[in-house]
Amino acid sequence: MSTPFTPDAVEAIKRHMNDDHAEDALLIVRALGGRPDAAGAVTSDVDAEAITFTIDGGERVRVPWGETLTERAQVRKAVVRLYREACARLGVPARGEH
Repeated sequence: MSTPFTPDAVEAIKRHMNDDHAEDALLIVRALGGRPDAAGAVTSDVDAEAITFTIDGGERVRVPWGETLTERAQVRKAVVRLYREACARLGVPARGEH
């Protein structure tokens, strides 16, 4: 697991995801993380290859970005892509831009 992100950037991304996009994280875990029955998901790590969530009971689930990220600005687009893919797989309508 490599990361092009500073520890401060990782903390800021986690805080933003957990404060503003907790429901999106749960959809991603259910659809793309192989945990369709998850009741909650907390963003616990971000690196160049994946975003990691901690779900019920403390299990960690990594969801790959689908590409290697090299800068922080790519994270937003990658999360939106995962969210939209999760919504499509689950058959739920995606909101507009995050």
